[in-house]
Amino acid sequence: MAEQLSILNSGQIIATALHTEVQRSYLEYAMSVIVGRALPDVP
Repeated sequence: MAEQLSILNSGQIIATALHTEVQRSYLEYAMSVIVGRALPDVP
């Protein structure tokens, strides 16, 4: 992970298959929605 961050900070472009990126991004989004709705806010 640290290696990826250093690559991203250096401005290089990482070639990634579109379906892989969409799948990863959607899974992260879906998990955040599920966790946000499953755990009620306690005032």
